[in-house]
Amino acid sequence: MREILAGIKTVRLWTIATAAIVMTAVHIVMMATAMPATAHPHVWVTVKTTVVYGQGNITGFRHSWTFDDMYTAMAIQGLDKNKDGAYDREELKELAQVNIDGLKQFAYFTHAKLGEEKLPTSAPKDYWLEHKDGILTLHLFLPLQDPVLADAPEFNFSVYDSSFFIAFEFAKDKPIKIGAGAPAGCGAELSIPNADDTGDASALGEAFFQELGGQDYGGNIARTVSVTCAQS
Repeated sequence: MREILAGIKTVRLWTIATAAIVMTAVHIVMMATAMPATAHPHVWVTVKTTVVYGQGNITGFRHSWTFDDMYTAMAIQGLDKNKDGAYDREELKELAQVNIDGLKQFAYFTHAKLGEEKLPTSAPKDYWLEHKDGILTLHLFLPLQDPVLADAPEFNFSVYDSSFFIAFEFAKDKPIKIGAGAPAGCGAELSIPNADDTGDASALGEAFFQELGGQDYGGNIARTVSVTCAQS
């Protein structure tokens, strides 16, 4: 396991997908050696999402994922090609592509549903990385595979990593927006954190994870966004 963890430091294009893959490898080693796995996040992502509309339908999500400073410092190593101390979109283009390619196997950490029915998404579009104030933000548009009627009942979504290696938390200020073109009367409501939780993903204790029995850590604490529109 020590070798696996040491390997993190040698990855040049460090992505959130790579982080989740390394996490899986570490957990496999732990199980094989009968060591108790300590489940807690190693990467923190602050989420802002705009629900996108078109022709009376919900067509997808425009995500902005802002990473923590430690992840940012590791990810941008060696990417300032012109040595000007800044990281423009072109310099971050390769890293953005590697992220998007790797995130496919995790369904882009976006869990959309109509009631309890899971809704698949298509490949992201219009994606890029921004480096501002020393922090990386990944911007992307994630289309639904099939658009959903704007007034469809019980449309909801969450953003989380089931393993909880990566902690996705909605921003405190304006985390959800309803996009242009939405019918009148549309709105979004973010669920209140479970009163039994601390409200801070980084502070959850090991007893919490043991109680879950190793199943879907992230999903059990994820906040859900419910989107509704007045019936026409």
